[in-house]
Amino acid sequence: MSLTIETQPIAIPDTLMSDMDAAVATCESLLKGLVDIVYEKVAEDGRVKSGKVEAEQRLTHGLAWFATYVEALKEMRGYSKTMSDEGRYSEMESLVTRLAFAEYLAQIFGGIPMTQGEIVRLADFGVSAETIAAAQSPEVARLMAEGNTKEIRTRLVALMEAAEGAASFGDAGLDETMEAFRDEMNRFAESEVTPHAHEWHLKDAYIPMEIIEQMAEMGVFGLTIPEDYGGLGLGKESMCVVSEALSRAFIGVGSLGTRSEIAAELILCGGTEEQKEKWLPMIASGEILPTAVFTEPNTGSDLASLKTRATLDGDTYKVTGNKTWITHPVRADLMTLMVRTNPAEAGYKGLSMLLAEKPRGDDDNPFPAQGMDGGEIEVLGYRGMKEYDIAFDNFEVSKDNLLGGEEGQGFKQLMQTFEAARIQTAARAIGVAQNALDLGLRYAQERVQFGKSLINFPRVIDKLAMMAAEIMVARQLTYYSARQKDHDKRCDLEAGMAKLLGARVAWAAADNALQIHGGNGFALEYAISRVLCDARVLNIFEGAGEIQAQVIARRLLDTRS
Repeated sequence: MSLTIETQPIAIPDTLMSDMDAAVATCESLLKGLVDIVYEKVAEDGRVKSGKVEAEQRLTHGLAWFATYVEALKEMRGYSKTMSDEGRYSEMESLVTRLAFAEYLAQIFGGIPMTQGEIVRLADFGVSAETIAAAQSPEVARLMAEGNTKEIRTRLVALMEAAEGAASFGDAGLDETMEAFRDEMNRFAESEVTPHAHEWHLKDAYIPMEIIEQMAEMGVFGLTIPEDYGGLGLGKESMCVVSEALSRAFIGVGSLGTRSEIAAELILCGGTEEQKEKWLPMIASGEILPTAVFTEPNTGSDLASLKTRATLDGDTYKVTGNKTWITHPVRADLMTLMVRTNPAEAGYKGLSMLLAEKPRGDDDNPFPAQGMDGGEIEVLGYRGMKEYDIAFDNFEVSKDNLLGGEEGQGFKQLMQTFEAARIQTAARAIGVAQNALDLGLRYAQERVQFGKSLINFPRVIDKLAMMAAEIMVARQLTYYSARQKDHDKRCDLEAGMAKLLGARVAWAAADNALQIHGGNGFALEYAISRVLCDARVLNIFEGAGEIQAQVIARRLLDTRS
């Protein structure tokens, strides 16, 4: 134990649960008022206008962030009650909850950071100082005043130290089956991935096929594929457990499953029975590795502008065009390839999805396929799979591999995967954030300055405590989204919120952990330098933060219409 500051147990206040209930109710009321305010600015004749939503980005995106905070607190309240009812709500869980409520309420009333330099405040919406003051009820005031104290932060870090590398700091609220599953994935990650991850990153090397084969044997690639098609038939919650555990060791390994998840979801939701029977068992077993080929140069998130053309010639589509930011394409056997099959149909309606087969390549010959070539995009982080630009020139795909057997369904098919993709990205973000916390805590324990370990300095304690609290907030929001998906409930709003918040939490955790390392954190030899690079991409892919906020706001406003 390197923390020499003595701490005493902190009891759970008798009023904590009722205070949280009151605070959530207050925040929900505030949010309803903000939706009404923004709606009046962006609606015309009872309909939300896209141009006005865009013109009011600060308010619309700010609305998304306020809604995300409210949902996050709601899930933390639900988590606390469930854990308390089950007798699992220990001192650590209560301190994490109190710290999270205190800080997020303070930001709701004082200003929410959308990014480091963009703070959105209630006053920006025109909410008066009197209304803001009136909303700070005795329960809200008590949570803010008593939840983020020096004593709570120090005690929390003392408990984290005593946990000695527990899977996460605080019970995540999983059932016994999922806990056992997580333990298995953590053991694999700690023994097979963590010792080698930084070397793979520094060498910009592929994750070894031996690791991929072990993951396949453990069922990682068939988690959510039904048993009838060779998978484990589990839900999205299991996907979160696996993605978090593997990404905690190395985001590249955690992201390998993303490719299989996206491909399987596309085929399950939009494929013919023949396509399901052919492809799903091979994806589940890891016999084939898929990759997603959607993005094009200069289009980014604007999928309606995709230009890659697929022309039907007899029983064969001939594909011509350019794609970019394609992850792990060289070693992939199957591309889920978004193309325009009807050039006369503008926008989304002319898009189709092809299940395009290709041979595996290597660094010497990345694309040994006629009509296909590409070049590597060198990246700061998110390594182990490699990113590529790809050019197609009359690349051939069998007509039988048109997903669903009907043209013009590509965008609709892709949209069906967005919930799961964003939930999984949020889970990967939690894993990256937890890795940053692990590294920051360990360094703070081991590094001695001015005669004592860094962990004894108050601002180091503050950083570690807030990392733990925010990680738990993001985790509860993400796992809630997954459970909603598992119960066949629409969860695009919650999934988007989980991804939006998770990405920011990962970046903050990585940045703070590097700060704890000081100058050493800026050295490539220290793993935190890798984690910082890996964390940065999370706010870009699967919908950049700005796009994510736009989607969330639009859903909130459309519901108000």
